[in-house]
Amino acid sequence: MTARHSVRAATALQALTEIDPAMAALSLWCAHRDGSGGRAETTADTITYGPDFARLPLHEQIGVASHHILHASLRHSARMGDMQDRLGERFDATLWNIATDAIVNEALLLADYALPRPALRLTTLLAETIGQTVPARQALAEWDAERLYLRLAGGTGSDGAAARARSHAARQGFATDLHPAPAEEGPDRTPEADWQNHVARAMEAGRIAGRGIGMVGRDLADLPSASIPWEIVLRGHLARALLPHPYPTHRRPARRWLAMEDAARRTDSPAPPFEPGLSRATLAPRIALALDMSGSVDDTRLGLFMAEVQGIARRVMAEVWLIPFDDGADAPQRLDPARLTLPSTLRRGGGTTFGPAIAMAARLSPSVAVILTDLDGDPGPAPRFPVLWTVPDDRGLTLPPFGRVLSMAR
Repeated sequence: MTARHSVRAATALQALTEIDPAMAALSLWCAHRDGSGGRAETTADTITYGPDFARLPLHEQIGVASHHILHASLRHSARMGDMQDRLGERFDATLWNIATDAIVNEALLLADYALPRPALRLTTLLAETIGQTVPARQALAEWDAERLYLRLAGGTGSDGAAARARSHAARQGFATDLHPAPAEEGPDRTPEADWQNHVARAMEAGRIAGRGIGMVGRDLADLPSASIPWEIVLRGHLARALLPHPYPTHRRPARRWLAMEDAARRTDSPAPPFEPGLSRATLAPRIALALDMSGSVDDTRLGLFMAEVQGIARRVMAEVWLIPFDDGADAPQRLDPARLTLPSTLRRGGGTTFGPAIAMAARLSPSVAVILTDLDGDPGPAPRFPVLWTVPDDRGLTLPPFGRVLSMAR
């Protein structure tokens, strides 16, 4: 072992080569070091083993080391930093730790690893927090870290999903063991794209071997993948919709007409028919922001969305008009782009009908209409302006016949 590697974890890491070829391969891409406190912690792709790790029996050392190898391989630390950047002060690091630990532990137990008991599991977490009872493989196939975190964070209050998650995790002996990756990439940091390749190759090797985490990996929704954050997609759609479009104006002639008219004068020819010029001036672009208040969109996603709309409105100097709706639509309210906050009097509940909201938006002649909804309703006829349907999750949805659908699941 070199000075780079942990002495405490040496035996457990060596045992992985015989137990699980996929996990052994992934361990080679992590930095294993000894630390001064706790059992083990992960930051980016560095795993630090504390004195408590050495006191565990070997089979549990293997499980704990594999727990942190999966944290590093699934990029939970880097994704934690990304989520923290998106949410700012609203980000709950403990809740992110709970979500990622539950996913990792469920995968390890399904792959026949041993973990110190009690252990936080995804199946029991879902049952205790949102009342979903599903088999382990189905749970792992349906939930990734971001989607699970946003679902748990959306339940506010003392009896919400977040509070229930913390209570359940405490009963399972949970302790935070994951830290966000530093903002700056170090010289030894493995690029994200390389990690995707490492994980894909390791999982395939495990599948061929017929044992270990490779037999579970194909069911993991949390595997790292090349995806564009929904915020960037939203910005692109709105930027294109809000671009000024030149239009003909009879206040000045086209340059082509001026040249033709000058040539006609000099040659004593008939004057050409008048051609209007193009005006680049335009009215301030408008965003019609229709919010489905039927209760399908949680406060966390709503806060994320409003922050994005605020940034876009301030950059393009756009008017933002809020249209709350359920089975009816309220009158549009103009929001201040510099302080884009929802009115406290908005109601929640009721059914979902899109026709009144789209008709109300049409009265504004918007550059684009953005509808935040779960798409549980009839979209109705297509309007003359572009529509962007923004949904908490697009899995299993029937896509509308017009507009673009943007999922906020990741």
